[in-house]
Parts: sequence; C-alpha cells; structure tokens
Amino acid sequence: MTKSFLTVAIVAALVATTGCSLFRKSNRPKESSAISSEVEATFRQRWLDKRIAELTAQGVAAPAARTQAEQEFRDRFGFDQKPKK
Repeated sequence: MTKSFLTVAIVAALVATTGCSLFRKSNRPKESSAISSEVEATFRQRWLDKRIAELTAQGVAAPAARTQAEQEFRDRFGFDQKPKK
C-alpha cells in the first residue's frame, strides 16, 4: 500500500514539475509572414546568383544563364515570387 502510494505521489510530482500542461498557453509570439517572405526572397536571390555564376563559368551567356537559372528555381522550389521592393 505504501509502495503504490509512494509511486503515485512521485509520478504526480514529476508531472506537476515538468512544465507539461494541457491548458498552458504558449508565450512564444507568432511568426511574422514578413520574416518568412524576406527569407524566401533572400534565399531565391542567393540561389539564383550562385547558379548564374555556375552557368556563366560553363560558358553560357549571362541573359541565357539568368533565364535558365530562374526556370530551374521554379522547377525545383515551390515558391517563386519575385522580391517586392
């Protein structure tokens, strides 16, 4: 009897002190969509710059390299939005 009571008491204490609660509201602020848009825009620009440099190093003309890199980006990634200024 004492052993089972002690086990229940220890489990209850662990549950109460772990910070795990079903009714606790998170204090983390919601992620801003402006931040994610900015990250996507910078990723897109950096990826395009790198790919254009690779293509021009292989001998492709700059305008054709840009067009090909943009097409490859659209094919590979789902978010193809030009950065808004």
